[in-house]
Amino acid sequence: MIISASRRTDIPGFYSEWFMNRLKEGYVLTRNPMNHAQVSKIILSKELIDCIVFWTKDPLKMMDKLTQLDKYGYPYYFQFTLTPYGNELESNLRDKTEILETFIRLSNQIGSERVLWRYDPIILNHNITIDYHKQKFKQLCQTLSGYTKVCTISFVDEYTKLSNVLKSGKIRELTEAEMIQLAKFLSITGKQYGIEVRSCCEKLDFTAYGIKPASCIDKQTIESITRRSLDVKTDINQRQGCGCISSIDIGVYNTCNNGCIYCYANYSTSSVLSNIRNHNKESNILIGTVHSDEKVTTKQVKSLKIEKYEQEELKW
Repeated sequence: MIISASRRTDIPGFYSEWFMNRLKEGYVLTRNPMNHAQVSKIILSKELIDCIVFWTKDPLKMMDKLTQLDKYGYPYYFQFTLTPYGNELESNLRDKTEILETFIRLSNQIGSERVLWRYDPIILNHNITIDYHKQKFKQLCQTLSGYTKVCTISFVDEYTKLSNVLKSGKIRELTEAEMIQLAKFLSITGKQYGIEVRSCCEKLDFTAYGIKPASCIDKQTIESITRRSLDVKTDINQRQGCGCISSIDIGVYNTCNNGCIYCYANYSTSSVLSNIRNHNKESNILIGTVHSDEKVTTKQVKSLKIEKYEQEELKW
């Protein structure tokens, strides 16, 4: 079993104490986001969990818990989103210089192969131009060289939630020519600094420019970290073009307070604030409570390790 923590919210940034409490207790409850009444119990045994994938824009509050996480014996890595945008697009984040320092500190602590950089979504507007991205991306590559090996990019999706943002001019639609121009530059620049650029769920094919499709919850990465071979399947519940393998997400939509105007996981600011008020770090579920009359089903999970390799060290 692979735990995703989480595509739906920034658990390292806002809920790290709750997460560690869940590991200590050995289980977590989750609600199906499409069916509130469907509650699952996930056993968080280290014998069952093959890897934990953290998604974050700022893991500072998680940093002091990593030593304990290592003692528990759970393998893990981070998908760390770091963009050059300011508070006009990401209103509640710390200064990016400070977050950049946290990125380097995290890499020094757990290793560059376990901190995967996300430069996404790529946005254009009147002030954020192609030249802006070229300058900022190169600067970030210069600073992060040696501290990460992979950078995943994606261009902002024009989904329904963004209609008002598009009208405001804070985000505009990118043309195919602009995407290709940027993709070429990002690939070449990343390679110069030892960083492989991959693309996440893009309709355009960038392989001609040295950019292969990304797998954010990635079989090869997990096998390399754990030194175990895995029997896994592609996650059919993700978007078309997603290369991720199957995982169990323990997050909740409308709970991230990073304040990103392009976020697909938040539907309204009022819902986010309400959910944050209903969070209890001691609870067995991220938001609210599960009442005694609600049916809780224990999810049947198993380790994905291939048995014949459990006692044999793989050659990587």
